[in-house]
Amino acid sequence: RLAQPAFHRQRVNSYAETMVAHAEKTSARWRDGETLDVAGEMMRLTLAVVGKTLFDAEVESDADEVGAALTEVMNLFGYLMLPFSELLEKLPLPPRRRFERARARLDAVIYRIIEERRREGRDRGDLLSTLLDAVDEEGDRTGMTDEQLRDEAMTIFLAGHETTANALAWTWYLLSQNQEVEAKLHEELEEVLAGRRPTAEDFPRLRYAEMVVAESMRLYPPAWAVGRLALEDHEVGGYLIPRGSLVLVSQYVMHRDPRFWPEPERFDPERFTPEARAARPQFSYFPFGGGPRRCIGEGFAWMELTLLLATLARRWRMRPVA
Repeated sequence: RLAQPAFHRQRVNSYAETMVAHAEKTSARWRDGETLDVAGEMMRLTLAVVGKTLFDAEVESDADEVGAALTEVMNLFGYLMLPFSELLEKLPLPPRRRFERARARLDAVIYRIIEERRREGRDRGDLLSTLLDAVDEEGDRTGMTDEQLRDEAMTIFLAGHETTANALAWTWYLLSQNQEVEAKLHEELEEVLAGRRPTAEDFPRLRYAEMVVAESMRLYPPAWAVGRLALEDHEVGGYLIPRGSLVLVSQYVMHRDPRFWPEPERFDPERFTPEARAARPQFSYFPFGGGPRRCIGEGFAWMELTLLLATLARRWRMRPVA
């Protein structure tokens, strides 16, 4: 509720210029014929975008540090999902120590931004300003503590760049394998942009670019499973889900179900024409989750994915090394 205003459509549209400017900066750094770690490049780019748009901070210099810490945290996710993990967490085991060190590196970046902004005390019109000004009207009418701010900021900081970077990395890979689709994307970019950089007004016109991204997230969803906790006993299709159960639903599995996706392994952006979308059940495709806890940044992500792809693809094609 407190973060929602930062993601209203007009506010998201105002972020478009920053998204495109950072993509242009990345594009200008690349050289024809060089070999790139495209996943790393996309991680650096989306980190810069989320840092500037949502926290009005320059964090590109922290990209390698954040990337390494984030990878460490992700690697330990399986360990934290083990039975009795709450007991394992209390033991000074090597995975636990690595997790603590990685979290401390991420905290250092986030707390630095919060401290700078508290000291400055002015509204910069970004998400962090919204959170700093937020007052708990339903509770004790106080603002957020540094720890609460850190939790909100960390969630959006990580969710707002790592998932988007992965979606873009897979998109470049799929385009390199499907050159007819790539050619069609370039036709749209020529027609809509005619050689200039994209703007927020172009986003609704870049239909095929958005379809390319949508199909990429079908095959390689950045979040491959989503969890929900059952607050009460609940029966579904003859099965009882006991209260306290963790229910996991997998986008990766559903997005490759042949009942909804003929030839599911084939990369085909035409699956996302308005007519094709309307013909499928709602939850045959849910890269951003669903229900009241659907991803708050979905509108932000669609615009960012489409504009970054359009900006970079204007100048570059990717080919995988052997």
